[in-house]
Amino acid sequence: MEDYVGQTVLGQFRILEEIGRGGMGAVYKAEQPDMDRLVAVKILHPRLASRQDLVLRFRREARAMSRLTHPNTVRVLLFGQLENGALYIVMEYLDGENLLQVERKAGPLDPVRAARIMIQVCGALGEAHSLGIVHRDLKPENIVLSTQGGISDFPKVLDFGLAKMKDPPDPKTGSLRALTQQGAVFGTPEFMSPEQARGEVLDARSDIYSLCVILYEMVTCKLPFKAKSPMDFITQHIKAPPIPVHTRVSGLSLEEKHWKVMERALRKDKDERYQTTLEFADALMTWLNGSGVDLPLAVPAQTEAPAPAPAAEEPAARARPPVQDAPAAKASEIVPERADRLGRGVVIGLVVGLGVLFVAVVVLVLLLLGFMT
Repeated sequence: MEDYVGQTVLGQFRILEEIGRGGMGAVYKAEQPDMDRLVAVKILHPRLASRQDLVLRFRREARAMSRLTHPNTVRVLLFGQLENGALYIVMEYLDGENLLQVERKAGPLDPVRAARIMIQVCGALGEAHSLGIVHRDLKPENIVLSTQGGISDFPKVLDFGLAKMKDPPDPKTGSLRALTQQGAVFGTPEFMSPEQARGEVLDARSDIYSLCVILYEMVTCKLPFKAKSPMDFITQHIKAPPIPVHTRVSGLSLEEKHWKVMERALRKDKDERYQTTLEFADALMTWLNGSGVDLPLAVPAQTEAPAPAPAAEEPAARARPPVQDAPAAKASEIVPERADRLGRGVVIGLVVGLGVLFVAVVVLVLLLLGFMT
């Protein structure tokens, strides 16, 4: 891919440095002198411009984010195509760290701090949901903590690359056609909702489940299930009851009242969860005022001795060492490198694609045998 550092693109954005790179392209920190501000420029690899599926995903992300105005959603300033064919998105520049990086440095977050962050995230997702946008790939890496107007711990939601939007109504039938097909499984296994793991059509309640898994990890640096691989996570999201958060790790200031709020958001049946992010945010407010919340549990609590879990129980893909009893343990010993999660969606898509190819080959062989006989 072309190195844009030092170049001026679109006649107004001077590329200063590369700040991120993935399989589809790279993200650069850039200066816009006329506006006296910094921006982030996301550029797709030019050779991928011929891949209509990737182009659609990129344009969908830009389209989704350009419609969002909530202060806790990263702002899209411009998007289009460069002269060399590469697609681009110009966004506000965020000077901060994503939640995974915060966990790596600080370890488990205090429940009050975590609730304040998540309530703001609920606001951002609430606006997206009201516009028919479901994020579908919520994870700690996609929530950045910045400082805005002197306010610290100001979260920004980004990366709507897998967002599900609805096309305009068909002029002939009046029906709404989803841009994503039922049966396709994309996302990050650790944070998928049960219905997402099953490849079902998703709505706002899927994002609520994913938000709660993120919250669980924020306050424990662990996940609600003991799994050793991405496929294990998918299976347990569908079938296994989550481990109550207040029994997951010893030495943390977590109580049953915290679990009562989270348990409802993690229910397998989406009809039994909070139906909107506003409901979830209202429940999280009880973490701030110190009161409990009277919510019936869907299943008997799965208890566990309050001791640090052995390292072998965590998935090899995330390579997360055990949490120490004290929250002040070195974060580098608690949370894995971000690279451990890269390519999960590709792996799952590859498995599904190979399965379909195998079935097609079997059918073809049977047809040939029938023709020969």
